[in-house]
Amino acid sequence: MSAALEAECLGMRYGRVWALRDCTLRLPAGSVIALVGPNGAGKSTLLQLVTGLLKPAQGTVKVLGTDARAGSAQALAQVGFVAQEHPLYRGFSVADLLRLGRSMNLCWDQSLAERRLDELGIPLKRRAGDLSGGQQSQVALALALAKRAPLLVLDEPLANLDPVARRDFMRVLMGAVAEDGLTVLMSSHVIADLEAVCDWLVLLNRGRVQIAGAIEEVLAGHRLLTGPRTDTDASAPGVVRAAHSDRHTDLLVRIKADRPDFHPAWQSRPVGLEELILAYLEHPAAVAS
Repeated sequence: MSAALEAECLGMRYGRVWALRDCTLRLPAGSVIALVGPNGAGKSTLLQLVTGLLKPAQGTVKVLGTDARAGSAQALAQVGFVAQEHPLYRGFSVADLLRLGRSMNLCWDQSLAERRLDELGIPLKRRAGDLSGGQQSQVALALALAKRAPLLVLDEPLANLDPVARRDFMRVLMGAVAEDGLTVLMSSHVIADLEAVCDWLVLLNRGRVQIAGAIEEVLAGHRLLTGPRTDTDASAPGVVRAAHSDRHTDLLVRIKADRPDFHPAWQSRPVGLEELILAYLEHPAAVAS
């Protein structure tokens, strides 16, 4: 399995505060990767390190299995980036933005960008500042795709978009993935949208990696158990979350880890992605392994 991104003991701090620390990841090429976590978890910091907008305080990050470090000319040519709030020069027309993109990138597919914008009904003569939020996000995505980079990095691309705009953005994105075999690393708080399209999960919490793996395998490695009330809590081996009522206990457990013996009457069911993520976010010390 070739790697789109490799981080080794990657860290970044602002003054004395670590925004990201000891981040070690190997993300497979050709995957659509969900990057999730609470505000301040280090998601934007990680994406800015990948795109070369920041230099790490420690560790390294490599792009697409080459020796090129993030931020080098070789690495930048292989990464398309849509920043949070998809910032555009508001006084520029869409055509101006395309010309700017063409002048700043060694590889540029003008016809691809124009075709995608035409399909969406976005006029090239329209000023960026006169576009709706959804249209601005589509222009930002078209600019990133026109670069023809094999790795696409998206920082909260669905933020502040209405449901229709989110649907249209994801439709265009997944069409590009299907056509060009892109690797996508996308951060978002909208777990339902990520679950529909992503096959890998990276969960950051307090600047550290809690989960990194194929979503199908991560979900298969956890179960929800319900049974008679016990004193078991989230500090027990293999237990991620424990909730108690007067008569029952509900546990989210890692089924491959050592854990306490449970009563034979305990009922077991699969866990969903959202409830798994929320359970880990509630317990920052828990790590899926």
